[in-house]
Amino acid sequence: MPTTAHIITNARRAGVAVLAFNVPYLPMVAPVIRAVREQDAFALVETARLEWIKFAAHSAAAVQAEFAKWNQPDHVRLHLDHVPVIDEDHLEVDYISVITQALELGYQSVMVDGSRLNLEENIDATRRVVTLAHRAGVPCEAELGMVMGHEAGPTLPYDELFESGRGFTDVQEAQTFVQQTGCDWLSVAVGNIHGAVSGAMKDEKKVEARLDLAHLERLQRAVGIPLVLHGGSGINRECLLASMKHGIGKINVGTEIRQAYERALKASSDVTAAQEAVYEKTCWLIGDHFNLAGTRQLLTS
Repeated sequence: MPTTAHIITNARRAGVAVLAFNVPYLPMVAPVIRAVREQDAFALVETARLEWIKFAAHSAAAVQAEFAKWNQPDHVRLHLDHVPVIDEDHLEVDYISVITQALELGYQSVMVDGSRLNLEENIDATRRVVTLAHRAGVPCEAELGMVMGHEAGPTLPYDELFESGRGFTDVQEAQTFVQQTGCDWLSVAVGNIHGAVSGAMKDEKKVEARLDLAHLERLQRAVGIPLVLHGGSGINRECLLASMKHGIGKINVGTEIRQAYERALKASSDVTAAQEAVYEKTCWLIGDHFNLAGTRQLLTS
């Protein structure tokens, strides 16, 4: 069976991407896996620390247990998404213990997010997690630059953020970062933004983001490893498809399927109906939006 690292590398080389679906509610796991299998695709099911705190995924252990009930190893793997060193509320996190537990639970890839640190501190934190992950035989994702959206409080209008390049990943810093940490995948900021996770904004439609593809190409040439696009929901579709030709090997999708679940549950008070909404949205994303139906064999060969 090919490793997760091998599959993401295959995606980058083939000019496609592996979708990674965040599951902030445990009942979302089953319909996501069913959709991936029925679309004959390959994807990651992933959980981030904030989804245990701000939603109802409960814990890394709870997500792993739910994933194990429905696992289809030919189609999905389990990924630990954002474990920040400093979280969205500016609090320090015991990130080493969180990631160590996930590795012990059998997570097949992990992510450390030191993007709120300075470059030297981010390199140091990431190098520590890379060592742990590689010792367990799994790849480590890291982040450089600042993908906005999870922070509480007002932010600049999106157009102003994009035009200013605020938070964009610096090309030279990225090259240094990858060389000194040995990370396997790098999450970059090139115009993408996270969906809001706090207050009323979490229910709002995301602004249509766009990507600086020229900047993305420079990053690809500088680092030579698969790049990751966080905040995949709501990005202009042409930009999304083009990003796969410029080094993006993994695309995170959260808001689209989370809001489908929440809206269906609110309308019906029926978890089964909410699961069906997630299934339908996931099928649409894989097949119609990202054109990735039928790519499993390409990615896993």
